[in-house]
Amino acid sequence: MNNPRLFYALPALACAGLLAFGYYLQYFEGQDPCPLCMVQRGFFYLVLATFLVAAVHLPRRTGIRIYCAAAFLAALGGFGVAGRHVWLQHLPPDQVPACGPDLFYMVENLPFSRMLQKLFMGSGQCAEVHWNFLGLSIAEWSLAWFFALACYALWLGARRR
Repeated sequence: MNNPRLFYALPALACAGLLAFGYYLQYFEGQDPCPLCMVQRGFFYLVLATFLVAAVHLPRRTGIRIYCAAAFLAALGGFGVAGRHVWLQHLPPDQVPACGPDLFYMVENLPFSRMLQKLFMGSGQCAEVHWNFLGLSIAEWSLAWFFALACYALWLGARRR
């Protein structure tokens, strides 16, 4: 690969594809996202934006490390949320938390700190699995993609030119 911009554009493109597929599932397949899904989307947007800005900027040594660290932290945050989501999906039915209000209700009616707390805790809606591909749920695929993006960001930041 002779064009160094591709190193940044490819993960941004991967995130854009994952987000596009999430919107396809939502608007064409009727899969309404749960609160944890919405948070994971936010982290995919952060990773996408970081790599996209890096592709446009084409940074040198210090900039590469800064962009890769930012992308790594965003991917790590998404990995944590996806991990929580997977954990909720694998709880026994009697231990699944009760369903709470949806994201839009929380944004309009709860104080910001309380909304964040409820958002990251998840709800019974987050434990439901309505879609599988190769035996993995959407949350499990997100977990795998965030792990891959975090590893890629570390590799890109540490590699020699």
